[in-house]
Amino acid sequence: MSNEVLVITGGGRGIGAATARLAASRGYSVCVNYQRNQDAAQAVVNDIQQGGGNAIALQADISVEPEIVALFETVEQKLGRPTGLVNSAARLELQMRVDAMDAARLERMFATNVIGTMLCSREAVRRMSTRAGGAGGSIVNVSSAATRYGSPGEYVDYAATKGAVEVFTLGLAREVAEEGVRVNCVRPGHIYTELHAAGGEPNRVERVKAQVPMQRGGQPEEVAAAILWLLSPEASYVTGAFIDVSGGR
Repeated sequence: MSNEVLVITGGGRGIGAATARLAASRGYSVCVNYQRNQDAAQAVVNDIQQGGGNAIALQADISVEPEIVALFETVEQKLGRPTGLVNSAARLELQMRVDAMDAARLERMFATNVIGTMLCSREAVRRMSTRAGGAGGSIVNVSSAATRYGSPGEYVDYAATKGAVEVFTLGLAREVAEEGVRVNCVRPGHIYTELHAAGGEPNRVERVKAQVPMQRGGQPEEVAAAILWLLSPEASYVTGAFIDVSGGR
């Protein structure tokens, strides 16, 4: 068994769950973080354990700073010091034009997608950085191809939060590059996950897949494979980089 300890926010569903299963199959000890759906997170953990892997499910709302701090402290106690972090948790709300949005919606969106990602990364760096006595590590942020086209008429706020995540990826990558911590990002395109239901259109991928050069939606496992490469020693000279997993769009 590897000594690598991986924290995955939003690990109970979609891309996070696929990443948890793949990481565990490669020897990582995995923390599957969830906000509300304990059953889904525990199902991922059960799958991992049945396959001989090591995993735990931990509840934390990553829009709440004390819960983030407690999450990382518990991971350290139960699994060991984290060596990897995947910021997969994301909030999406009903499709809406910007001129119909209120401040409360925007605050919810940025609290989870941007501030939560930054605070989870802070906690990871405090444990991974050689400057803090750590042994190094890798952070992968999950952005979206929406940063390139803005999601007009649907999710401009979501796209904007992911744009912020991408700028944060670049800045943090350069800030901690000398401290053994690599920070990279994946940009999924139209992926078959439960997230679309939160936007009010569960079958959205079917509607928009014709816009994709490959003429299909992607699977969470295809994004997970890119994430695992970025986490791995094979990407040892890669930081501040972006991988598009979007079928060519």
